[in-house]
Amino acid sequence: MKKNNPLKVSIIMGSQSDYKTMQLAEKTLKKIGVSFETKIISAHRTPKRMYEFASNTIKNNIGVIIAGAGGSAHLPGMIAALTPLPVLGVPIESKKLKGLDSLLSIAQMPKGIPVGTLAIGDDGAINAALLAASIIANNNPTIKKNLNNLRLLQTKSVKKKPK
Repeated sequence: MKKNNPLKVSIIMGSQSDYKTMQLAEKTLKKIGVSFETKIISAHRTPKRMYEFASNTIKNNIGVIIAGAGGSAHLPGMIAALTPLPVLGVPIESKKLKGLDSLLSIAQMPKGIPVGTLAIGDDGAINAALLAASIIANNNPTIKKNLNNLRLLQTKSVKKKPK
Protein backbone atom coordinates (compact mmCIF):
# COMPACT_ATOMS: atom_id res chain seq x y z
CA MET A 1 0.00 0.00 0.00
CA LYS A 2 1.28 3.46 -0.90
CA LYS A 3 1.36 5.84 2.08
CA ASN A 4 -0.12 8.79 0.16
CA ASN A 5 -2.89 6.71 -1.35
CA PRO A 6 -5.68 6.13 1.20
CA LEU A 7 -7.52 2.85 1.27
CA LYS A 8 -10.73 2.65 -0.72
CA VAL A 9 -13.93 0.69 -0.39
CA SER A 10 -14.93 -1.70 -3.13
CA ILE A 11 -18.67 -2.07 -3.69
CA ILE A 12 -19.44 -5.25 -5.57
CA MET A 13 -22.71 -6.88 -6.52
CA GLY A 14 -23.88 -9.99 -8.28
CA SER A 15 -25.88 -8.32 -11.08
CA GLN A 16 -27.05 -5.03 -12.55
CA SER A 17 -30.41 -5.39 -10.79
CA ASP A 18 -28.61 -5.13 -7.42
CA TYR A 19 -27.35 -1.63 -8.28
CA LYS A 20 -30.65 0.01 -7.29
CA THR A 21 -29.87 -0.97 -3.70
CA MET A 22 -26.09 -0.72 -3.79
CA GLN A 23 -26.04 2.82 -5.18
CA LEU A 24 -27.19 3.89 -1.71
CA ALA A 25 -23.82 2.70 -0.41
CA GLU A 26 -22.13 4.86 -3.06
CA LYS A 27 -24.16 7.94 -2.07
CA THR A 28 -23.34 7.42 1.61
CA LEU A 29 -19.61 7.00 0.97
CA LYS A 30 -19.62 10.15 -1.20
CA LYS A 31 -21.17 12.15 1.68
CA ILE A 32 -18.35 11.05 3.96
CA GLY A 33 -15.60 11.50 1.36
CA VAL A 34 -14.53 7.86 1.19
CA SER A 35 -12.91 6.73 -2.07
CA PHE A 36 -14.66 3.78 -3.64
CA GLU A 37 -15.06 1.70 -6.76
CA THR A 38 -18.14 -0.20 -7.94
CA LYS A 39 -18.15 -3.46 -9.92
CA ILE A 40 -20.48 -6.25 -10.97
CA ILE A 41 -19.00 -9.61 -10.03
CA SER A 42 -21.16 -12.71 -10.04
CA ALA A 43 -20.00 -15.67 -7.98
CA HIS A 44 -21.89 -17.98 -10.36
CA ARG A 45 -21.69 -16.32 -13.78
CA THR A 46 -18.23 -14.71 -13.57
CA PRO A 47 -16.17 -16.91 -11.23
CA LYS A 48 -12.85 -16.03 -12.90
CA ARG A 49 -13.60 -12.31 -12.50
CA MET A 50 -14.49 -12.95 -8.87
CA TYR A 51 -11.24 -14.83 -8.24
CA GLU A 52 -9.12 -12.16 -9.97
CA PHE A 53 -10.82 -9.39 -8.02
CA ALA A 54 -10.40 -11.12 -4.64
CA SER A 55 -6.80 -12.11 -5.37
CA ASN A 56 -5.82 -8.51 -6.08
CA THR A 57 -7.67 -6.60 -3.37
CA ILE A 58 -4.64 -5.70 -1.27
CA LYS A 59 -2.53 -4.82 -4.32
CA ASN A 60 -5.40 -2.58 -5.51
CA ASN A 61 -5.42 -0.63 -2.22
CA ILE A 62 -8.84 -1.83 -1.10
CA GLY A 63 -9.49 -1.64 2.63
CA VAL A 64 -13.06 -2.92 2.92
CA ILE A 65 -15.41 -4.77 0.57
CA ILE A 66 -19.16 -4.25 0.52
CA ALA A 67 -20.76 -7.17 -1.32
CA GLY A 68 -24.42 -7.09 -2.24
CA ALA A 69 -26.10 -10.28 -3.38
CA GLY A 70 -29.59 -11.71 -3.70
CA GLY A 71 -31.12 -15.17 -3.84
CA SER A 72 -28.48 -17.76 -3.03
CA ALA A 73 -26.18 -14.79 -2.25
CA HIS A 74 -22.84 -16.58 -2.41
CA LEU A 75 -20.77 -13.55 -3.45
CA PRO A 76 -19.92 -12.14 0.02
CA GLY A 77 -18.89 -15.54 1.38
CA MET A 78 -16.83 -16.49 -1.65
CA ILE A 79 -15.00 -13.15 -1.56
CA ALA A 80 -14.40 -13.55 2.19
CA ALA A 81 -12.92 -16.99 1.52
CA LEU A 82 -10.43 -15.48 -0.96
CA THR A 83 -9.24 -12.32 0.83
CA PRO A 84 -8.25 -11.42 4.40
CA LEU A 85 -10.00 -8.04 4.13
CA PRO A 86 -13.25 -7.21 5.94
CA VAL A 87 -16.28 -8.17 3.83
CA LEU A 88 -19.64 -6.60 4.60
CA GLY A 89 -22.58 -8.50 3.10
CA VAL A 90 -25.74 -6.74 2.01
CA PRO A 91 -28.66 -9.09 1.37
CA ILE A 92 -30.61 -7.83 -1.65
CA GLU A 93 -34.38 -8.10 -1.37
CA SER A 94 -35.59 -10.91 -3.61
CA LYS A 95 -39.01 -11.31 -5.22
CA LYS A 96 -39.76 -14.75 -3.89
CA LEU A 97 -38.66 -14.60 -0.26
CA LYS A 98 -38.27 -10.81 0.26
CA GLY A 99 -34.53 -11.18 0.91
CA LEU A 100 -34.78 -13.72 3.71
CA ASP A 101 -33.00 -16.25 1.47
CA SER A 102 -30.21 -13.73 0.85
CA LEU A 103 -29.92 -12.85 4.54
CA LEU A 104 -29.64 -16.45 5.67
CA SER A 105 -27.12 -17.30 2.96
CA ILE A 106 -24.87 -14.39 3.90
CA ALA A 107 -25.23 -14.70 7.67
CA GLN A 108 -24.80 -18.47 7.92
CA MET A 109 -21.08 -18.70 7.16
CA PRO A 110 -18.88 -21.52 8.41
CA LYS A 111 -16.39 -20.69 11.16
CA GLY A 112 -13.20 -19.20 9.81
CA ILE A 113 -14.85 -17.27 6.96
CA PRO A 114 -16.51 -14.22 8.52
CA VAL A 115 -18.88 -11.90 6.68
CA GLY A 116 -20.32 -8.92 8.50
CA THR A 117 -23.99 -9.20 7.58
CA LEU A 118 -26.20 -6.13 7.40
CA ALA A 119 -29.95 -5.62 7.07
CA ILE A 120 -31.87 -6.62 3.96
CA GLY A 121 -32.06 -3.99 1.22
CA ASP A 122 -31.65 -0.22 1.36
CA ASP A 123 -30.96 0.08 5.10
CA GLY A 124 -28.29 -2.60 4.80
CA ALA A 125 -26.55 -0.81 1.93
CA ILE A 126 -26.47 2.49 3.82
CA ASN A 127 -25.29 0.87 7.04
CA ALA A 128 -22.64 -1.13 5.18
CA ALA A 129 -21.23 2.14 3.84
CA LEU A 130 -21.24 3.67 7.32
CA LEU A 131 -19.54 0.61 8.77
CA ALA A 132 -16.96 0.57 5.95
CA ALA A 133 -16.28 4.27 6.58
CA SER A 134 -15.83 3.52 10.29
CA ILE A 135 -13.24 0.87 9.45
CA ILE A 136 -11.37 3.19 7.07
CA ALA A 137 -11.60 6.00 9.67
CA ASN A 138 -9.44 4.02 12.09
CA ASN A 139 -6.41 5.07 10.03
CA ASN A 140 -7.74 8.19 8.30
CA PRO A 141 -8.36 11.30 10.43
CA THR A 142 -10.22 13.12 7.63
CA ILE A 143 -12.73 10.30 7.21
CA LYS A 144 -13.09 10.06 11.00
CA LYS A 145 -13.93 13.78 11.17
CA ASN A 146 -16.38 13.55 8.25
CA LEU A 147 -18.09 10.52 9.78
CA ASN A 148 -18.38 12.27 13.15
CA ASN A 149 -19.87 15.34 11.43
CA LEU A 150 -22.43 13.18 9.62
CA ARG A 151 -23.47 11.55 12.88
CA LEU A 152 -23.72 14.93 14.58
CA LEU A 153 -26.01 16.19 11.81
CA GLN A 154 -28.11 13.04 12.17
CA THR A 155 -28.44 13.67 15.91
CA LYS A 156 -29.34 17.34 15.43
CA SER A 157 -32.04 16.39 12.90
CA VAL A 158 -34.06 14.57 15.57
CA LYS A 159 -36.75 16.82 17.03
CA LYS A 160 -37.02 17.15 20.81
CA LYS A 161 -40.80 17.27 20.76
CA PRO A 162 -43.41 16.06 18.29
CA LYS A 163 -45.34 18.66 16.31
